Amino acid sequence: MSTDAVKVKILDKEYLVACPPEEERALQASARHLSEKMTEIRKTGKVVGVDRIAVMAGLNIAHEAIESGIGPGADMSYDAGNRLKKLNKKIDKALAQYRQAEFN
Repeated sequence: MSTDAVKVKILDKEYLVACPPEEERALQASARHLSEKMTEIRKTGKVVGVDRIAVMAGLNIAHEAIESGIGPGADMSYDAGNRLKKLNKKIDKALAQYRQAEFN
């Protein structure tokens, strides 16, 4: 698998990153997402320094990934169980509304 140097822009600075051609779009999307998160943090004025902004953005992105069930620290069984419970509640509610409509 060959890798090429891909230019990405993060927080108004360009970086060259080694990346296989088939993953370039994902890399560009990741760089944009990181840059957006870093820009949000910089705008608050609460965090000073690019390195600290990068760490905070990384932590926020990692937290979002874990909360959504796709990160390495996510408890997939809990997440799947939780989603199934929510889905069952929605189904039960829809069935109850359907049954109620039949009686009216």
